[in-house]
Amino acid sequence: MNLSRGFASDNNAGVHPDIFKAMQSVNSGHTIAYGDDPYTKAAIEAFKKHFGENIDVYFVFNGTAANVLGIKAITKSYHSVICSDLAHLHVDECGAPEKYTGCKLLTVPSPDGKLSVEGIQQHLHGFGFEHHAQPKVVSITQSTEMGTVYTPAQIRKITDFVHEYRLYLHMDGARIANAAASLNCSLREVTVDVGVDLLSFGGTKNGMMFGEAIIFFNPQHSGEFKYIRKQGMQLGSKMRFVSAQFSALLKDDLWLQNSRHANRMAKYLEQKVRKITQIKITQPVEANAVFAIIPKEYIPILQKEFFFYVWNEKSSEVRWMTSFDTTPEDIDKFADCLGEVLQGTDNLS
Repeated sequence: MNLSRGFASDNNAGVHPDIFKAMQSVNSGHTIAYGDDPYTKAAIEAFKKHFGENIDVYFVFNGTAANVLGIKAITKSYHSVICSDLAHLHVDECGAPEKYTGCKLLTVPSPDGKLSVEGIQQHLHGFGFEHHAQPKVVSITQSTEMGTVYTPAQIRKITDFVHEYRLYLHMDGARIANAAASLNCSLREVTVDVGVDLLSFGGTKNGMMFGEAIIFFNPQHSGEFKYIRKQGMQLGSKMRFVSAQFSALLKDDLWLQNSRHANRMAKYLEQKVRKITQIKITQPVEANAVFAIIPKEYIPILQKEFFFYVWNEKSSEVRWMTSFDTTPEDIDKFADCLGEVLQGTDNLS
């Protein structure tokens, strides 16, 4: 079955051919299971080339596990985690952070997806008071759930602030590659160099079949993580198939090629839909997401042709995601469909 490309999520995309080949290349013979194999060691070395030698890297299957188990390693159940009210951690992980860490999530209204020092500060009280959950972690998403991107200076401002209170900064980097590509920065420049303590590094949204990485920038925080990962049911026996994917993704900057392409396609989509007067773009297009308000009655019609998600039903705001395999032709067809359905074809050039 040949399924057409849509704009619902970069999770909906297939696997990059080079990554598929990498998995096939390790699919012969036997090797030691559970990560004690040469392929996993090679993948970890690849991460060190990007982030520095003084890190610990652990592979898991999905982003929820990366976020939740990573945070569990640096918290106790009486701690709290401060995040955006739009954070995947808060909205889309089915209570897993609370269930597995025991921590209370404290949210900050963030219309553009970004946390600020002022927003975080409202939750920094009650230290030493046994009736209050104790703030311990601030979690930001890069790029954010609204497709916006923190600059290195913005991240440094937050990390310096939270470190003054002896808190940790966790970054949900499900789309860290798209953010780095947008900023024209290295992966290190938007993480360890600006004080991030813990990173969930995304692979699935950038061309991998499955697999995310948890990176501790202070190995003192990861001393017992191997037990946490096992209890969290994320220790893969045939880990070489995750590791081979990461090696391929990090080799010759494939991660950057994929994310740059996805970002370019989002900008192209923005250019096309801005010509349709009935559509209002609601967020800056900085990574691989386009958010827009369109007339509610046309959404079901459009979704039949090109599936996408409604972000906010009340305001009729939708989200369109591009990926490493999105083509200009895909976008042209989508824009033509939008124009026809919205009776705005005269506005297209």
